[in-house]
Amino acid sequence: MAEPQTPADIPAELAATWIERWDAQQEGYIPDREERFAVQADAVAQAVAGVDNPVIVDLGCGPGSLTARLAQRLPRATFIGIDANGLLLALARAHYGEIATWVHADLGQPGWEETLPETIHAAVSSTALHWMDGDALSSVYETLAARTAPGGIFANADHLPLPDERLSAIADAVAVGRQVRTETGEREGWKDWWTAVLADETLAAWNTTAGRPDKDQHEAAGAEHHHGTNELSAQAHVDRLLSAGYRSAGPIWQAGDDHILVALR
Repeated sequence: MAEPQTPADIPAELAATWIERWDAQQEGYIPDREERFAVQADAVAQAVAGVDNPVIVDLGCGPGSLTARLAQRLPRATFIGIDANGLLLALARAHYGEIATWVHADLGQPGWEETLPETIHAAVSSTALHWMDGDALSSVYETLAARTAPGGIFANADHLPLPDERLSAIADAVAVGRQVRTETGEREGWKDWWTAVLADETLAAWNTTAGRPDKDQHEAAGAEHHHGTNELSAQAHVDRLLSAGYRSAGPIWQAGDDHILVALR
């Protein structure tokens, strides 16, 4: 699969505005988002420390937020950002340029692995894999494990369900407390961001709903991939990663239901 065809170039200043709004609304759900990015960068940097030019893949990269942070930390790495959403990739390409190869591919569909080189040294993801069907996710893990060099890493940051309703209620309270302390609770919401970006006439070429009149506007650009959750716990992910071929796996950071899981080849 190749990079998506671009209906029209997005002006860099416009892309910067929309990505700034994207980052702000994401912080409303993840007040510790920058710390979470930094922890992922710490883990990846340690795992690839002995590799001169590591290849790093960002799964469900969206508009490139995590890729950009990692590129600052690891300037000699080669990055590949993969996402099913053409608009988000176009924003990434317009704002971040050639820090990565931005690839249009759906992780839930066969053939996405054709976008990968034979050997990678790290794979990362941020709040992007919870929507995947469990079997499809296991297939992604198997593909990554097969392509990852010995000593390589997978680092996934995501909201993962806790073992029971009482613990989940405590995690919800922790999340609210974090929002209050960081004053992020009143941010623009995810659906609101999508409604606004799809109403931007400058991005009209990306905002078509042709053939899909039954879909909400924010779903038209492929955002429907991020609805719901597969309900897989951290331990369920660990089990699937080990079955896929990673030698070790486990959480290295947690705040409520927000986890960073790491798996090593």
